[in-house]
Amino acid sequence: MHWYVCPESWSFVLRRYLPRLTLCSLVWEVAQLPLYTLWASPPERILFAVAHCTLGDVMIGTVALLIALMLNRAGRHANWPKARIVVLMIFLAVTYTLLSERSNLTQGNWAYSVWMPVLPWVEVGLAPVAQWIIVPLVTWWWANRRSHSVGQLK
Repeated sequence: MHWYVCPESWSFVLRRYLPRLTLCSLVWEVAQLPLYTLWASPPERILFAVAHCTLGDVMIGTVALLIALMLNRAGRHANWPKARIVVLMIFLAVTYTLLSERSNLTQGNWAYSVWMPVLPWVEVGLAPVAQWIIVPLVTWWWANRRSHSVGQLK
């Protein structure tokens, strides 16, 4: 059975993964603000950028997960090849980020502050690349973590 016809798979994606991805992405976006020249902008512009970028992150992370599930021919959530899925999600998100950052920097849509460490071989900031390694790992671990409340212990 394919993952997309399993209610428990959609429940995991929508109820466990997506809310955690949103929160982790929001925290990351706020934390990396000083690494962009946007940091010196008016508060309403910063607020809009954080909301816009967080929404974009959620879209990137969700699409990366769905593509990883398809490419892994995942079935029921309980049988997912979790390590392969998370590695593929990270690969897809980092690849997209490298292309997107280069494009947006070239077009002048945003710029890095002097505090942004830049990867010399691609001229892309370390923070957005690290984001798509750290955020998916944390989100994946958190979403797959089992609650150990007293009521669930046997």
